[in-house]
Amino acid sequence: MESASVSLGSTRITAIKAGEYYPDGGCLFGVIPKDRWSKVLPSNEANRVALNLNCYLIETGTHIVLLDTGGGSKLNFKASLTGGLHAPVSVPDLLRQLGIDPLRVDVVINTHLHWDHCGGNGTVCQGAFEPNFPNATYYCSEGEWQHAQEMNPRDAISYDPAQFDPLIQTGQMQLVAGDFEPVPHIKMWTAPGHTRDMQVVTAESNSRTFCFFSDLIPTTRHLQPGWIPAFDLYPLDSLSSKAKWLTQAAQDAWICGFPHDPVTAFGVVDGQFILTQTIDFSGHTARG
Repeated sequence: MESASVSLGSTRITAIKAGEYYPDGGCLFGVIPKDRWSKVLPSNEANRVALNLNCYLIETGTHIVLLDTGGGSKLNFKASLTGGLHAPVSVPDLLRQLGIDPLRVDVVINTHLHWDHCGGNGTVCQGAFEPNFPNATYYCSEGEWQHAQEMNPRDAISYDPAQFDPLIQTGQMQLVAGDFEPVPHIKMWTAPGHTRDMQVVTAESNSRTFCFFSDLIPTTRHLQPGWIPAFDLYPLDSLSSKAKWLTQAAQDAWICGFPHDPVTAFGVVDGQFILTQTIDFSGHTARG
């Protein structure tokens, strides 16, 4: 498996590659011309680019928190239409390889409910749903779930209710309104753009901050505010949200995580939103 870790005082954060997928490059970069984006992320002959499905595990000493659950261990029809999964993987199996019993995960945060961020919430077998993290409380934005219920033709293909509705019905998933702190020093913050109620997550320890940007900044190639995917429902809000969060990240030298970067597990940015330090999935550290 591919993973990398950093420590913030007593808190350990591990980036986990939980699969790959291949979206259309034009969709990934929106109005940016191909002759620009292809220089930083080449595509194949079908215009597809190779991306990761990255999850982040936070171990505080008191809690084990999983940020997003990837696309799951099985291909599904909707996933194939939106890029598809290559060699789907089981996040619980990946955690076991890290020496973490999935039964010890007590919090799962879905930053939003697109299939590639919550597809590993559970396993559906013969019509029955079993949570992959049975001892965890799952959290997601209430507004995000309400939007998913609408099944809007613009983005209905991105949602698989089988991965979240059963958790809500049993009470294992809690829907939160706005910013929320599920456990001490780990916070969910609404950052509109990709969807109206998508959230980024911060973790603080030893006067340092880790920030998981989720699809507000899917890869390090999207650090410049104007590089916005066509997938984003509210691109002008994405522009504002990115500038806000990246400015804070630069000012305080946050360690940042990206959900789809194929190389970078962690990065630090400067005031120009340029990477000054990275850790890749082999654990190699580089400075810009």
